[in-house]
Amino acid sequence: MTILVVEDEEGIVSFVRRGLEDAGHRVVTASDGVDGLVMALSTDVELIVLDLGLPHLSGEEVLRRLRLRRPSVPVIVLTAKDAVSDRIANLDAGADDYMVKPFSVNELLARVRARLRTGGQDRTDALTAGDITLDLARHIAFVAGATISLSAREFDLLSVFLHHPGQVFSQTRLLDLVWGYDFDGASNVVEVYISQLRRKLGAEHIQTVRGVGYRLSDGAR
Repeated sequence: MTILVVEDEEGIVSFVRRGLEDAGHRVVTASDGVDGLVMALSTDVELIVLDLGLPHLSGEEVLRRLRLRRPSVPVIVLTAKDAVSDRIANLDAGADDYMVKPFSVNELLARVRARLRTGGQDRTDALTAGDITLDLARHIAFVAGATISLSAREFDLLSVFLHHPGQVFSQTRLLDLVWGYDFDGASNVVEVYISQLRRKLGAEHIQTVRGVGYRLSDGAR
């Protein structure tokens, strides 16, 4: 497993590299956004740890450009910002997970394992349920034949439902499968994304099971 660390603070690079290499990963690094993007586009890189505060090209811009070329490579964002709005903005931009500095190496390794488990699941080229189709290779969604614009996180959330039509997922389970970290009891990120999906797909497609969670509705199966 080759992991790219894009970070300009030498102390953090050394800290992260040591932890990842001790866990058996091969680590390559870049200290600015331009070099980081070039290296991230290499097919040899299987996961990226990306700082947002980078010189020459911001981490947000690196992520935006990367998602156009490599939509499925897992990206864990590092940042000093901890507001819910910042978390949602970065998840919406295509980050797979989010870590606030300072952080422990054990937490980072746990999140790397979670992202690799998610990324390693078997996938077909397309998923279909009722009038919803997800083209996994091209990262495109269709409802009744019409193309629907979804963020990377919305796409991943919808894919969970289409992989398991009719199954009820709790908020905690959705966080584990889609975001890769445990629900802390305070964030409403799942409700936000469910609301966004309903607005784009049609409210009837995702059903709330009171006191339990969410599932793809019978009409979409």
